[in-house]
Amino acid sequence: MKTAVSFYTFDAGVDYREAMEQSKNAGYDGVELVLTEDGDMNMKSTDAELAEIKRMADDFGLEIPSIGSWNILSNNLVSDDSKIAAYGFEIIKRQLYCAAALGADTVLTIPGHVGSPFAEGIVSYDVAYERSQEAITKLGDIAKELKVNIGIENVWNKFLLSPLEMRRFIDEIGNEFVGAYFDVGNIIYIGYPEQWIRILGERIKKIHFCDCRFDQAGLGMFVDLFEGDVDFHAVMAACNEVGYDDWAVIEFLPNYRRFPYQSIINGRLSLERVLTIGK
Repeated sequence: MKTAVSFYTFDAGVDYREAMEQSKNAGYDGVELVLTEDGDMNMKSTDAELAEIKRMADDFGLEIPSIGSWNILSNNLVSDDSKIAAYGFEIIKRQLYCAAALGADTVLTIPGHVGSPFAEGIVSYDVAYERSQEAITKLGDIAKELKVNIGIENVWNKFLLSPLEMRRFIDEIGNEFVGAYFDVGNIIYIGYPEQWIRILGERIKKIHFCDCRFDQAGLGMFVDLFEGDVDFHAVMAACNEVGYDDWAVIEFLPNYRRFPYQSIINGRLSLERVLTIGK
């Protein structure tokens, strides 16, 4: 697998040139960029500005496998407020166009929140399911046209809480460009990542590699690789079993406040060890 750094690891306003240089120096093959409201890549970035970001990555010899979004966290795709839901739709649509312009084959998105610490309001689960499928089906048509995958991430959104439900949700949409962006750490509080990988199988478009402690609360659950409860032997065995050989994207929270790039230096060594398990 090739390795990449998710820019979720840094603050939303991170300087792309600096972060790319640090990622290259740390030994990664690529970077996962993250759309923001007013950062280096935002809702109003011009084609010329996106082309400059692509040139920047090329200059550092970095690929861009995927595009995330900070602002989708607070703009619930299935909100009871139609304006919020509509803006959530526009964010994902914008991700898809940015991905196409930057040569990324996947966008990471959230299928909506029933309830979460990131977005206001509580939405009825059945309503969220219906609204999410309707929105992602429409977005899937755009994804198919652009040949960019929509990767639905498992997050703390009280929605799609089992691998069977996630698999059914994706299969009911029935679009080869709609799949899962699986995060091995996010799932620790409700399940076992190796089980999810086996059940989702070929539906997985990308994987976030991070670690999490089950017995901690809140965002303090997230720790460096090998410090948490993710069984990486089981994870790699499951990846091998389902034939996943796409990108290994490392993600941390922006906790290294004084030395933000130290996290990816430490993480690169740990990720290298993860990827050699069973070989």
